[in-house]
Amino acid sequence: MTAIEHRELKGITVKNLVVTIVSTASIVASVMTTYFGLKNDIHDVKSAQETQARVYELRLKMLESEVSVLQKQIDEIQPGNSENHHGVHVPSPLKNIPALSNGQAINAGEIISKN
Repeated sequence: MTAIEHRELKGITVKNLVVTIVSTASIVASVMTTYFGLKNDIHDVKSAQETQARVYELRLKMLESEVSVLQKQIDEIQPGNSENHHGVHVPSPLKNIPALSNGQAINAGEIISKN
């Protein structure tokens, strides 16, 4: 150690000041490294969530379009009409469910539990 490090300023040595400053700088560097690491991790998670939300949105749009197509097909096939718009005989899908073929009302949970 040099002579300046042995000098005292009212009980505080320059050596103690140097150690304190270096320790503080080390702690600040460690905290900043952790902060930026967490910041990057949060950004990555946010990006992944946004991507997942876009995927779910696209799936929802695809399912909505499929439901729309199926609804149009159901509208074309009338339960009282056994022929579709091409004149081909189409059996009623309601006849496959016993409770509905005789006009009884049934909820979806009962249909699933019976099958």
